[in-house]
Parts: sequence; structure tokens; C-alpha cells
Amino acid sequence: MGSVKPPESMSGPSSGFLDGQLLVAMPGMADSRFARSVVYLCAHSEEGAMGIIVNRPARKLSFSDLLVQLDVIRPDEAIRLPEKAGAVQVLKGGPVETGRGFVLHSNDFFIDNSTLPIDSGVSLTATIDILRAIARGAGPVQAILALGYAGWSAGQLESEMQQNGWLNCPGDPSLIFDQASASKYDRALRKLGIDIARLSSDAGHS
Repeated sequence: MGSVKPPESMSGPSSGFLDGQLLVAMPGMADSRFARSVVYLCAHSEEGAMGIIVNRPARKLSFSDLLVQLDVIRPDEAIRLPEKAGAVQVLKGGPVETGRGFVLHSNDFFIDNSTLPIDSGVSLTATIDILRAIARGAGPVQAILALGYAGWSAGQLESEMQQNGWLNCPGDPSLIFDQASASKYDRALRKLGIDIARLSSDAGHS
């Protein structure tokens, strides 16, 4: 994971695009990698899109384990991490570049030339400096670490949405940073006013 940074094509929010929105997979999502996924869209432009799946924990890897692997802390320091650091969840952020890390976090933390503010409640930093800050208790109030990301080429996301692969709604930091990953999909649908049981049955009809 060593050197972690956002794709160079990423930019901040742009008018007319879906930066800062949540993408919610429809029950009939054909790509099994995204079944029942909730994706926070970090960048969207005519060149494509990049997002982080926020409801898939990397169950066999803790944040402290990752800090040790990256030599941010020594093994004996893992048990003395600040409480805030111990609460950082490690997620499987998507199928692209799964060896790279991306930290979604609250806007109370910023590193010049490294942090990308996305909307009023969420920023993205993808350098190891944020991990060092979190480990010493100086990081953001809220954060999740994602390994990998979801990416779309030019026009691909728009096409998938036209084919009813995704729904979208405004980003919600309380959902993004919540530890209860298993309920995020249903909660995101409820934000759209959708009953998952009814949607599942309706999806089978033309």
C-alpha cells in the first residue's frame, strides 16, 4: 500500500455532476461485485467517476493491524492507540487498486495538496500522513479507511444509471461514518423513500 494517493484525474465537486452523492445499487444489479452496495461518489466528471463502497468491511483486517503493516506504529503500540484511532473501520472500497488506501473523513482535518474536500461533511485524503495523524490522536473526528475504489470510465456510470443499475441520493456523513455497515444499504434506500421488500418484487416486472 505504501504510497497512497487519489487517481490523478480526480477533481473537486463540479456543477451538474454527482460528486458527494451516494449511489445505491438496485436489487437487480448485474455486477456481483456491487450487489447491495452503497458507494460514496468522490469525483464525477465527463472523464469518468470514482467512488468508495462504504458498507463492506474488510473483516479480517483491523486498523491497528494495518498501521503495523505500514510501519506507522510498532506492534507493541497497537494496544495503546487513542480510542478514536481504534474506532476507524477498514472497508473494501472497491475492485480497483485494492492495494491502495483512501481515507474518507470529516472536514475538521486537512493536509495541503493532499486532502480533497468533496462536500460540506466529507473529505478524502490518501497519503500515509493522515494515518500517522490518526495514530497519534491528531486526526479527524470521523474517518473510515477503504482499500481500493470503484471506478467508471467516461459515460459508463451514466449508462449504468440509465439501465436502472443505480439510484442516487445526497451524501449523509452519519451514514457514511457509521460502524453499522450491515444496515447501510436498507437505510440508504429509506432515505430515498423506498421499501426494499417492495422494490425487490417490483424489480422482476417490466
